[in-house]
Amino acid sequence: MLTLVIWSRGTIAGGFAQIEELAWIPAIGAAYRLGLPLVLLTSLLFFLSAIYSARISDRAPSYVVLMLMLETAALGTFMALDGLLFYVFFEVSLVGMYFMIAGWGYEDRQRAALMFFIYTLLGSLPLLLAIIGLYLSSGTFDMRVWIDMPPLTGIAAMLALIAMLFTFAVKIPAFPVHTWLPAAHVQAPTAGSVILAGVMLKFGTYGLVRFALQMTPEAFAQAGQVILAVGVVSALYGAFAALAQSDLKKMIAYTSINHMGYVVMGVAVAALTVDLRIRTIALDGATLQMVSHGLVTGALFFLLGMLQDRAHSRDMSEFGGLLGRVPWLGWSFILMAFASLGLPGLAHFPAEFQVFLATLNTAPWAIIAILAIVVTAGLYLRAIAAVFLGSENEKWLEMRDLDRREKLVIVPLLILTVLVGVAPGWLIDMIHTTMASLSF
Repeated sequence: MLTLVIWSRGTIAGGFAQIEELAWIPAIGAAYRLGLPLVLLTSLLFFLSAIYSARISDRAPSYVVLMLMLETAALGTFMALDGLLFYVFFEVSLVGMYFMIAGWGYEDRQRAALMFFIYTLLGSLPLLLAIIGLYLSSGTFDMRVWIDMPPLTGIAAMLALIAMLFTFAVKIPAFPVHTWLPAAHVQAPTAGSVILAGVMLKFGTYGLVRFALQMTPEAFAQAGQVILAVGVVSALYGAFAALAQSDLKKMIAYTSINHMGYVVMGVAVAALTVDLRIRTIALDGATLQMVSHGLVTGALFFLLGMLQDRAHSRDMSEFGGLLGRVPWLGWSFILMAFASLGLPGLAHFPAEFQVFLATLNTAPWAIIAILAIVVTAGLYLRAIAAVFLGSENEKWLEMRDLDRREKLVIVPLLILTVLVGVAPGWLIDMIHTTMASLSF
């Protein structure tokens, strides 16, 4: 509710809105400087995760503390306008998610939590070096200064960009530094998977725009074709890897690599083009993809959690004919699956359309990534047929449909998915206000 009130106070084209500042480490000029991007999605998914987790009885106080800690870290990461503060929030989120997976995950949770922590901790160290370099060149940690007057040039800017790209590629995750993601998703509790996919993966794509693109614009443009290629490969790899899965949760995890690949493509195209209109279309599409991915993939992980709570299985070969038995769960999954594959009228379509439109105009070769949509359609249709259609498996005759609490969790995401797909203008206008004024 508080984020809605703050957001209603408006955004400022060409600047940052709702700025709050408090000295933190005066000797080096570090301060609590907070602005307000990507906050509504974070607040919504944490709120719905809290409702979903209401029945947790195992160490419930610790679970609630971790959830609040994660929400604080996520909101702080998106709102920080001080480079050092951004890094602190960025790192704190790793601790919260590590304990979430290790404490409330599934059978192989300890290994998955350790893999997640080591990957992302080591991956974030180059970002710290880049932040130190920006500070030494500018004498301040204020990200607004770094954006308005990028302090690094030449080889220093390229080295800083490489450091940032490594950190954010791990976080996104992009191919080939993606291998922590499927293990973390499969072993994480449902709410953990929702937060990881819907919020924490956006740390990488948000950082790609806020840090890499805006603070090292010339270096980013020089490396644009390579970054675009990484986005294309990630989109294709994520789709084909998802097609090979029989575990429903792992399948959805790999589609996240696919969808984040489109975001990387949009940001790379924005750096490569000299046409301001195409640049804005690319960034609008990339940002809208971040939001729609949070809604759609968050809903899919909620639904898979609800199915796993009932069946204690995620293997699609063990199901069949569930649509007649659990229509609320089945039709909700089908709608979100269609949204994830980019069906017109649902959330992903306007985002992906803008990304591909800008890509075709700027780097036509990269349009090959559109093949991933065909593969994604095939893997979701296969999953729907295997789990919800066909002859009914007698093993699940007593399976119950969604209860009131579960409907309260999933219905808002269903409504927003349709709303963003059918009438995306309100959200695109909100995004466009910021993207049209980015300086790089």
